[in-house]
Amino acid sequence: MKKRIVSIELLRILAMMMVVMLHYLSKGELLTSLTQEFGAGAYIAWLMEAFSIVAVNVYMLISGYFLVESGFKMRRLAELVCQVLFYSLLIPPVLLAAGILQPRQVTVYRLLQYVFPGQMSHYWFITAYLAMYLLSPVLAAGAKALSRTQLRNTILLLLLFFSVGKSVLPVQLENDNLGYDGLWFICVFLVAAYMRLYGIPFLQKGKRAALFYLGSCVLIYGFTMGVRLFYLKTGRLGNFIHAPYDYNHILNLFAAISLFYAFSGLKLSGDRLPGKVILRIAPYTLGVYLLHEHVELRALWPHWLGADAEYSSWLLAPRALGCVTAVFTVGILVDMARGAAFHGIEKAGEKLLRKKENQEEKNDHI
Repeated sequence: MKKRIVSIELLRILAMMMVVMLHYLSKGELLTSLTQEFGAGAYIAWLMEAFSIVAVNVYMLISGYFLVESGFKMRRLAELVCQVLFYSLLIPPVLLAAGILQPRQVTVYRLLQYVFPGQMSHYWFITAYLAMYLLSPVLAAGAKALSRTQLRNTILLLLLFFSVGKSVLPVQLENDNLGYDGLWFICVFLVAAYMRLYGIPFLQKGKRAALFYLGSCVLIYGFTMGVRLFYLKTGRLGNFIHAPYDYNHILNLFAAISLFYAFSGLKLSGDRLPGKVILRIAPYTLGVYLLHEHVELRALWPHWLGADAEYSSWLLAPRALGCVTAVFTVGILVDMARGAAFHGIEKAGEKLLRKKENQEEKNDHI
């Protein structure tokens, strides 16, 4: 069994909490449109969004960093598919039994989303991740076969096409999917592969990397608010306002890389209690996403937690952090229960198989 790095597992936890924060802010309708006038609460919400928007790229960097060496595993693919189907198929019956979901809402389209969550983009992240994971053996082999210069130049060209262009051109590009697809995940995988194979020296000092992360997030926020002010005065660049908050914006990627290095420099031990807790929790973080972002839950839970309630703008941040922590905790506990159930089923299956094999051996001797 490969040894897990405590600091990176802590980053995995933080990244998933950031994902929950992004959904709390957006689904809770706290992110007032950037093309409208808004007050202090919206400024705070967009600032929190800026510091959380790196979450998806961070999660993919972690995956790519380890996949380039560990490689593709059919068992892991099967486990992932079963985990996704567990949530996709079982949540609707629970909601129906609780009266939260009405039978008339379960259309044929919805049923297809439950049964084929990957193909129906029920979970867009899983759809994109599976595309990257299935190609990971080819990508890893290619990254290792290329020289350092060749891999670097390949990445730079890909980023020029998928990231730099959209980051500087004040127009909406037709082929820009904002980073919500497998192509962008492939780009991030190759960046992670380069980091694993060769490193990025000027970011490998933790304090410097942390400052670059903070600086990049401030730039994401500041640049957005600057373009927004220009739009409100002139009515121009409306399509360009939100660009820094896209997953494939160069500032977003750089902030994610910087945060990765900031955490990778931490010296945390898995033998002490905090490290043991981190290593215990981290494997279940994907379950948090699959639970709270289910198609039948994603628009409900932020309002259950009072995201749209009337309160002081300055309470937004602590309230949001409390709600995110609560959702994360529930998600971890639910996925731990799922993991225990799957483990029990697997053990029962192995026991049944051994019993059958033993019986066949006895029959052979008769």
